[in-house]
Amino acid sequence: MTADEKKTNTQIVVEVRDVYKSYFMGTEEVPILKGVNFEIRKGEFVAIVGPSGSGKSTLMNLLGCLDRPTSGLISVNGHDVNQLSDNELAHLRGMEIGFIFQQFNLIPRLTAYENVMLPSYASKKEGIDYSAKAKELLKMVGLGERMKHKPTELSGGQIQRVAVARALINDPSILLADEPTGNLDSKTGEEVIDYFRKLNQSGSTIIMITHNNELAAQTDRVIKIFDGQITLDVPAAEFIRYMKEGQLTAAKQSAGTEQTAVTE
Repeated sequence: MTADEKKTNTQIVVEVRDVYKSYFMGTEEVPILKGVNFEIRKGEFVAIVGPSGSGKSTLMNLLGCLDRPTSGLISVNGHDVNQLSDNELAHLRGMEIGFIFQQFNLIPRLTAYENVMLPSYASKKEGIDYSAKAKELLKMVGLGERMKHKPTELSGGQIQRVAVARALINDPSILLADEPTGNLDSKTGEEVIDYFRKLNQSGSTIIMITHNNELAAQTDRVIKIFDGQITLDVPAAEFIRYMKEGQLTAAKQSAGTEQTAVTE
């Protein structure tokens, strides 16, 4: 998807409105997210960045339909997650969201092909030859000759590419990547990000959770979270300018003030 197509696309795939999330330690309520608001449109490549303890992992769980907000709206492709049953939420998660984890989460005893097939056993779409598609995806990520290899026989970058193929098996509308380069060396990490860009250019909507500002700057748009609030929401080019000018520290301190709007 070209930059111009992204700008004119009005289809909202994720809507987050006035979201609060708290957990309880005994009788004590611990607030994690405090009035979070943003939208993500089809075809965007968005980084959600923040330090440890900022609330980004909690936000990721909500966006991935792994949890529900305490209050507020989270909508995925028009579905309000708080209005869905647990079974409906699981179905939405299986059909609409592809997960790519920092720890890869491949099954060691299964081959690359068998790992890619796994999501199709729980959630299937009609009319898809999943076996043929798994092989096609592995070829697409450059692992056509490694289909029968187990994770212990693959490099870190190859393992992550298997995870990408697995995330794509059900044609999800959203790819949710949690620290996708966290366990990779810098060269392999750059290869994974380059592959994400190719997926995005082909139309995939990608949300990447990271603590790495330099990694976030390689996306289209950066949402910065600190202390459970959005403190910055800007195009990547503007985020790079903030980094160069040393303004990110100041941005952390602006929680509770009007958040920066996304520049069209």
